Amino acid sequence: MKKSLIAAGLTAGILTLTACNSGDESKVVAETSAGDVTKDEFYQEMKTQSGKQVLRQLITKKVLNDNYDVSDEQVDKEVQKTKDQVGEQFDMFLQQQGFPDEAAYRETIRLSLLQLEAASEGMDITEEDLKQRYERMKTEIEAKHILVDSKEKAKEIKSKLENGGDFAKLAEKNSKDKASAKKGGDLDYFSAGDMVPAFEDKAYSMEVGSVSDPVKSEHGFHIIKVTDKRDTKEDIGSFEDNKETIRRNIINQNINVQSLQQKINKMIQDSDVSIKAEGLEDIFKQQKPGQGQGSGQSGQKSGNGNDSGKKDTSEEGQG
Repeated sequence: MKKSLIAAGLTAGILTLTACNSGDESKVVAETSAGDVTKDEFYQEMKTQSGKQVLRQLITKKVLNDNYDVSDEQVDKEVQKTKDQVGEQFDMFLQQQGFPDEAAYRETIRLSLLQLEAASEGMDITEEDLKQRYERMKTEIEAKHILVDSKEKAKEIKSKLENGGDFAKLAEKNSKDKASAKKGGDLDYFSAGDMVPAFEDKAYSMEVGSVSDPVKSEHGFHIIKVTDKRDTKEDIGSFEDNKETIRRNIINQNINVQSLQQKINKMIQDSDVSIKAEGLEDIFKQQKPGQGQGSGQSGQKSGNGNDSGKKDTSEEGQG
């Protein structure tokens, strides 16, 4: 998506070219020793799937911006967080991520924040919820788990553990999380926000050395053993410093992606979108059900390839 958004300037070119139908379609827009690129070639290329995706995203951003408020200050704050994280390598970061400049990156951040506002509408996140998450951030947990598909299988394993079964051996034999199974179910240390909500809630409520009953998550049924708890090594900052990030992470953990997409689609329908660019009139009609128009930073949870119960946190570095 990020690479698509950087073509926003090119999409503006589509609209400009369409508005100038009286122009010469053979007009050269780029010259090379290998041959020229004409306006018609450029326009035809922008009618491909990538061009349609760019236009969908631009329209989506317009519609969301009309329904929700995201200030420049909010965008500035998120961009600054990235700069603080990567330091002098910020320009290299932009290049590696496919952004031509900071302005394009800012627009991606803005779209992500707009989507987050849409996702959070109707969620009841209290001050107490935020404080509870903040307190959890002060503690890291070391745990093992065994992940299976059915509650019956999980109960069977729990019974074996209660009768002296070895957790590591049972994990190696039964857990469908193959990455941790090779290590006897060991997940190493994790903190608040690293795991899917059901797993995190249970682990933080357990005493060191205890083993849980079956815990249901989107990945299956977990048997969790907490092996250690320790203070977080780095300074996490004050509650006020973390408040907005905590709120965002809670939203990400609880987003129903399909429902969010349906909500955004409805907003677009209600906005009476009329595409004037020839060949792109049906970009929304061609979308498959559930196909996203946004940034992908809506916080969709996944098993990150190993069903460990960990969230897909690849985007959370943005704050």
